Amino acid sequence: MTSTVLSLRVDSELFERLNQHAARRQMSVQDYVVQTLAREDFDERFKTAVEETERFHGRAG
Repeated sequence: MTSTVLSLRVDSELFERLNQHAARRQMSVQDYVVQTLAREDFDERFKTAVEETERFHGRAG
């Protein structure tokens, strides 16, 4: 797997909150943000897969 650099500019208040969340999990802010983005991406892909399965089986509401 290759990686790409993503640079973010956040205000100091948001960074401090992210830092606190990361510290509770003994993670760096970078690792915490990447994990959060990956989890959100998984949740979105899972939701889409469930919706497509329901449509396939005629259970879409």
